[in-house]
Amino acid sequence: MRNRTRVIQWLRERWLEAALLLGLAVVVGWIGSVAHSFVPVPQATPTTVAGAGGFSGESALSFAADQLAIGSRPTGTENGRRTGDYIIKRLSEFGWSTEVQHFTYRDVPGRNIIAKAGTGPVVIIGAHYDTRKRSDRDPDPNRRLEPVPGANDGASGVAVLLELARTLDIEKLRNEVWLVFFDAEDNGNLDGWEFSAGSEYMAAHLSAAPAQVVIVDMIGDADQVIYKERNSTPELQEQIWAIAGRLGYGDQFVPKYKWSISDDHIPFLRRGYPAIDLIDFDYPFWHTTRDTIDKLSAESLERVGRVLQTYIEQDSQKPQ
Repeated sequence: MRNRTRVIQWLRERWLEAALLLGLAVVVGWIGSVAHSFVPVPQATPTTVAGAGGFSGESALSFAADQLAIGSRPTGTENGRRTGDYIIKRLSEFGWSTEVQHFTYRDVPGRNIIAKAGTGPVVIIGAHYDTRKRSDRDPDPNRRLEPVPGANDGASGVAVLLELARTLDIEKLRNEVWLVFFDAEDNGNLDGWEFSAGSEYMAAHLSAAPAQVVIVDMIGDADQVIYKERNSTPELQEQIWAIAGRLGYGDQFVPKYKWSISDDHIPFLRRGYPAIDLIDFDYPFWHTTRDTIDKLSAESLERVGRVLQTYIEQDSQKPQ
């Protein structure tokens, strides 16, 4: 009987110990779960700071995606206005002084957006932000009245300029750099329109004579091959292609002539200003409904951006 009593007493003690251990484990587990839920989440590095490091193709691609999210962006439409507002907002965040040049073409309101920084001879880097209102080259005849999404033909050039605005160190610019976003470029041969109406207006109303003009258009294609354009200023082309070669982009910047393009550089050339067009015209989705964001490449955007960044910071027209 005494032995039985001892056994019962021993079991009770062990049960209390087990209960205490179980309770302690529950408490520890609860504390651990609470502590885990309050672990600080690492904050992303802000990207809306001028001079925030080297040119990023991924960042540029995000700027293109923002434009595609607005929808098609023909001149004079609500989406066109929203796109212009988006560009102005971004430029302001990046610390650039911005001017808006209003004009009317065939009774349709348009506006060029001009961001300026630095001092010295004026160097213009330009791209158009409007998109074509009809996909007249679409392989499907039933879709030729639909608007062009404008991923490569419009958004890619704008994306490169916005990323330049983000990454260029304004305090170290050696020239007065104008980042120009042209309206009314892309509806040529539709309803009596001509191409490059916005750049034509700007070239006719310049407040200063540009020393050099570089236009970027359709440069984001994943299968990127940029040939020399026949209407462009040869000396400026040699300068840009030499930079691309130094950066290791010889396979994408091919030093051969292939196309003669009417683009936003033409109004400046007609007035005697050195100007070139950087364009990858071997793009099968040009003026079709398939000019969509999946056709773009961050690597392609970055190559063009780094060439232009080097040109602006090191090789562009030097102050006299």
